[in-house]
Amino acid sequence: MSALKNLTIIHSNDIHGDFLPEERGGVQVGGISLLSGYIQAERARNHNAIFAFAGDILQGSLIDSDYRGVSSIELMNIVRPDIACLGNHEFDYGLTHLLFLERCAAYPIVSANLYIKKPYTRLFTPCKVIKRDGMRIMFIGIITAETLASIKDPLIGTLVDIEDAAQEVGRICNRYREADIDLTVVLSHIGFEEDLKLAELLDPAWGVDAIIGAHTHTLMDQPSVVNDILVAQAGSGTDQVGRFDLVIDTDTNSIHEWKWQCIPITSETSQPDVVLDEVVAHYRDATDEKYNRILTRLDRQATHPDRYQETEVGDLFADMYADAFPADIALVGSGSLRQPALGPLVTVGNALAMASFGGIVYRLKVTGAKVKRAFRHVLREEAFQEGSHTEFFQFSSRLAITWSRTDSDFASITFDGEPLDDNQLYCLAIEDYHYRNTETSLGMSLSELTDEKIVILATEVKDVILEWFAEQPSVTVPTLGRLQVT
Repeated sequence: MSALKNLTIIHSNDIHGDFLPEERGGVQVGGISLLSGYIQAERARNHNAIFAFAGDILQGSLIDSDYRGVSSIELMNIVRPDIACLGNHEFDYGLTHLLFLERCAAYPIVSANLYIKKPYTRLFTPCKVIKRDGMRIMFIGIITAETLASIKDPLIGTLVDIEDAAQEVGRICNRYREADIDLTVVLSHIGFEEDLKLAELLDPAWGVDAIIGAHTHTLMDQPSVVNDILVAQAGSGTDQVGRFDLVIDTDTNSIHEWKWQCIPITSETSQPDVVLDEVVAHYRDATDEKYNRILTRLDRQATHPDRYQETEVGDLFADMYADAFPADIALVGSGSLRQPALGPLVTVGNALAMASFGGIVYRLKVTGAKVKRAFRHVLREEAFQEGSHTEFFQFSSRLAITWSRTDSDFASITFDGEPLDDNQLYCLAIEDYHYRNTETSLGMSLSELTDEKIVILATEVKDVILEWFAEQPSVTVPTLGRLQVT
């Protein structure tokens, strides 16, 4: 028997409710039906194919949020991943609900570094060995530190330090050392730069061959190779998948040859999965009937092409928050705006799809000096680096910033056309996630940010968004320019 065997790993990540295809130039692009069609066709002709999903199936669409993820799990059950790990957004409906969703999943989910503190108990299976043609392929799941920010439960912990995560991978590899594992893959949801760090820290004796990652939505030309470990990620959504075609040496338990491709998922490369089409149509029809009510009209379509720049949608929502609450300065996390465009017609459905996370909004009274400190953190050079995954904010129109990347400081920062006063208190509206995580979002603890009384402005910002749009006969999309970067 030959020691060399072929293995294909198809991988996807950060689907975020991207279930419906888009038409581009007469071609259907993406959607979970075409994604499934590609995977099922490959399984039919290649019995050594594995589909691995690296987390974040939830959020991003009404089909998901209206059913609190149950719909997403049902759709994924039809696709049938061979293995999956958790993403940070899997926790958005709460830990208890996640445990319920995990029971609904008909596919294995692995996570090695999420546990109950006392007594020490892992919440999920840390790894799984999949067999193909006599080969044993081990997948180990690793989750991002952002998970803790979502859970906020003193009984729950995670090995958030990358060095600790590396040691956890090592312990699992050592546990299976005598099991003749032919290929070891870390299925990670910690972000591309952290994946590179993790690969550097892994002891070659542990035998990790590849890290398939997620979280930073990094779309690669080819995998990176660090410490002889392949590191890959496949962007986000359902427009493409990553594909490894491997030749495994089962005598040495190593990769003999490898090829990686980014495969576009279109009507030209894939046939739709008719079963999934029916299920998606059921959910789409149900949500369309509920959410097609028109709220208002924009004077033109507003776009949100990139989370690390000022956008028309970002300006619109920040101005809406400042007006509705009201607030001197409203901050809207770019990552909380989940669609690339809005309008010209604004419906209940597309407004909620844009702001699908929802949640509490708080008012903080902060000095001008603290506003400056916060934006120095937000606009640090890391935010402008390709592949970074920092928090970035859209802000309301009374604030104007010119930022010098050369000096890493403000060329100017004004409020109502006047220099921002270091000593004046400004009313700041901020979303729940960033309120709970000011150190990572704004570069300082909540107690450093303010010692004034904190007020809840809204217990559910989605209600405010719908009411504000409904009150407007029409809305003018803001003109870009409040943030200048030189």
